[in-house]
Amino acid sequence: MYNRHLNPTKAGTPQGGIISQILANMTLDGMEEAIASRYHVGKNGEIDKRRYNPHKVNFARYADDFVVTADSEETAEDLAEVVKEFLKERGLELSEEKTHITHIDDGFDFLGWNFRKYKGKLLIKPFRKSIGKVTRKISDVIKRAKAWKQEDLINALNPIIIGWSNYHRSVVSKEVFSKLDNIVWNMLWRWVNRRHPDKFKTWIARKYWHSEGTRSWVFSTKKNRLKRFSDTKIVRHIGLKLDKNPYLDLKYFKLRKLRQKALKLNAWYKTRWDKLKDGLCA
Repeated sequence: MYNRHLNPTKAGTPQGGIISQILANMTLDGMEEAIASRYHVGKNGEIDKRRYNPHKVNFARYADDFVVTADSEETAEDLAEVVKEFLKERGLELSEEKTHITHIDDGFDFLGWNFRKYKGKLLIKPFRKSIGKVTRKISDVIKRAKAWKQEDLINALNPIIIGWSNYHRSVVSKEVFSKLDNIVWNMLWRWVNRRHPDKFKTWIARKYWHSEGTRSWVFSTKKNRLKRFSDTKIVRHIGLKLDKNPYLDLKYFKLRKLRQKALKLNAWYKTRWDKLKDGLCA
């Protein structure tokens, strides 16, 4: 619609666009209720997820991605049929490539993470494809930077490293962060050696890597330094109270956000925060 005139749509909505998720949410709203009306109905005929859930059916959705849990493969197959019927009424169907029924001990991928139980303990780790994607992205930047200044390369890599590590900081990522730091270091070592094929390794190391505090081998200039994945502190996600409304319970959400920020503090800031909590900070 533009200037009160309706223009015909010539193309679909681009995947990843802002409107794409909104349309998905509008279309798929009601799926959870359709599942609940079959698996969470009590003896009185009312839906009660807390008290009545004999088949351990739970539903989680983010836009058009969703996961449904069940106590057995038979229940999961029945749930798939419920979902197919729900989608069929809306002119949609499940993607056979992306949909599969699996046991939690074998794990599954969701929103860039791998969910799997190891000896009865659930661990959520960054998905392999997500790790490969960020590795290729960094590699492409370094390949394009053959004639760049070190400062420009650092400025191009830092947003990628910070953004990816912030997304994965709430899951089991410490080992992955260290592995990625090692991969990036090797990429940079090849990059500097291509720039100075006739120089000694010690000269190259002194030019591009410096000491900073207790750390050595910091890829840096006088103005900036390259961030490491492992610089990001692992902070577990704080669960939401589902009976809280973001427009009404403002105090709850404000305090929750403050606690999350506090958990991300380290060194000097962490000390000051602890003193503030104990009433020792003026």
